Amino acid sequence: MTHAVHHRTATVNGLEVFYREAGDPEAPTVLLFHGFPTSSHMFRGLIPELADHYHVIAPDLIGFGQSAMPGLADFPYTFDALTDVTAGLLEQLGVDRFAMYVQDYGAPIGWRLALRAPDRITAIITQNGNAYEDGFVEAFWDGAFAYAKAPGPDTEGLMRGALTPEITRWQYLNGVADPTLVSPDNWIHDQALLDRPGNDAIQLKLFRDYPTNVDLYPQVQQYFRDSQVPLLAVWGAGDEIFGPDGATAFGRDLPDAQIHLIDSGHFALESHLGTIAGHIKDFLARVTA
Repeated sequence: MTHAVHHRTATVNGLEVFYREAGDPEAPTVLLFHGFPTSSHMFRGLIPELADHYHVIAPDLIGFGQSAMPGLADFPYTFDALTDVTAGLLEQLGVDRFAMYVQDYGAPIGWRLALRAPDRITAIITQNGNAYEDGFVEAFWDGAFAYAKAPGPDTEGLMRGALTPEITRWQYLNGVADPTLVSPDNWIHDQALLDRPGNDAIQLKLFRDYPTNVDLYPQVQQYFRDSQVPLLAVWGAGDEIFGPDGATAFGRDLPDAQIHLIDSGHFALESHLGTIAGHIKDFLARVTA
């Protein structure tokens, strides 16, 4: 059975938040949290795969996708602030308990929600979404952390490079064994949104805030130890941003974590949707039974 995917907008704290929704609202809820530089668009294939048995919601973060993009003077663009809006959306939709799929920027949103209300989280799927410093690929991250520590002309240039078409395309293709499986629609779509006037300043602000996510890792790891939350790590092993050590690290605090390394890259859904969806459905069937 194919479930219709609805494209909706809610107003949260005066801001329009776009989200995709499918499945029976009475079924267990699965939230899908996207990464940089994309949006809920990255889940367009996964949502129908899960909607037979789950209520699926995939929001666009503020400043991304079809959600509002207020200027820096009107929104702080921190990961705390992005989480506040996400939490407001869940409250408005009446979502109390949920599993979550986190990727890239989606991970720090998910971790903050879990730290605020651990009992609400039924399960976690992480796809190249770190909670450990293990797996940070230095060639990518050294420049990002240098900019966050000392923003200015000497460090900003490299991070502006991360907003270019070349790097957006690279994010989709790095580590992918068969690049012909990845549609160019992805980076063309994302780049059009990145290139909106004023969006560069927004993304640079979030780059500067990124170390706050790493600062949270000890609390997140304690949450894992205390809760023993069911966790599936399904990871593009060739990712040159978050390497495979980021996946295996979850096993330190969650010995029962299921960890699968996929022959793909950062946006592994684009080349291995069927494989990843299969792992997720098997995992959720066990932990939500």
